[in-house]
Amino acid sequence: MGIYVISKSPKGKYRADLFTKQGELILSSQMYMARKGALKGLRSVAKNAPKAPVEDQTKENTKEFTIPKFVIYKGRDKKYYFELIANNGKAVGTSRAYPNLAKAKAGIKRKANHFRA
Repeated sequence: MGIYVISKSPKGKYRADLFTKQGELILSSQMYMARKGALKGLRSVAKNAPKAPVEDQTKENTKEFTIPKFVIYKGRDKKYYFELIANNGKAVGTSRAYPNLAKAKAGIKRKANHFRA
């Protein structure tokens, strides 16, 4: 099980982060206007992540999965990221940067048990 942390920015918005017990960041939510929104986002992560397949958008002709799903993509910085897309079609969290595709995929697989609330 992971450690969920809700923090408040200097501008008064809230974000939820999921960490491993060793302190490694797994996923960060979008910014929310209210703490309640961040909590709702955390519940969505806990509900959707354990059953979500991985859609690798770094390949051509990638099979698109229905939601919920993890989507792996390559950023402008040439690093790899994954997002968890919830049942409503919105991203509820984005990973940290990974140096290559294999590590991003391993990040999802290795961290799967941390998504449980």
